Amino acid sequence: MVIKNVELETVCGVTSKLPENTLPEVAFAGKSNVGKSSLINALMNRKALARTSSSPGKTQTINFYNVNKAMYLVDLPGYGYTKIAESEKRKWGVMVENYLHSSKQLKAVFLLIDIRHDPSENDRMMYDWILRRGYPPMIIATKLDKVKRSQVQKQLKAIRDGLNLESGTVIFPFSALSKQGREEIWGYMDALVADDAE
Repeated sequence: MVIKNVELETVCGVTSKLPENTLPEVAFAGKSNVGKSSLINALMNRKALARTSSSPGKTQTINFYNVNKAMYLVDLPGYGYTKIAESEKRKWGVMVENYLHSSKQLKAVFLLIDIRHDPSENDRMMYDWILRRGYPPMIIATKLDKVKRSQVQKQLKAIRDGLNLESGTVIFPFSALSKQGREEIWGYMDALVADDAE
């Protein structure tokens, strides 16, 4: 997709009412510090559209990015950050669950996993939840530039095994540095939007 215009249109906190969008939505989930903001900036060809931070837990809201007035990229709060109070984590969990349960326009959920590490218990819970809600789970293996090329297939297998992925589940290896994987992810999202328009 050629990005002509993009804007952060809606920001929802724990007490906000979710927007009733009419355009297709694609959501991005993952633990804190997995590189969600860097991925969204790379997809949009923007340097600082989504706020990146070296300290995890920066995204505490659900952020709706309107792309070309054709679709939304939805940035969900990161999970698994230990320095956040349990009460806050629960609020985030309810907020995310409410969104995934109630959005009428959500077409797919991308689950981001750091390619350097085996999936965590939180990752497995999120993956199972996506499956139970009936969304096609798409995995993005982030931080590809942090592993040697010879290690990539081994790490992808660890993700497949760790999540017990269904046969045929696609994993997109991705690097925010080199933008490797960007076109493949957009190809999939473009197809979703095209299907929706038919």
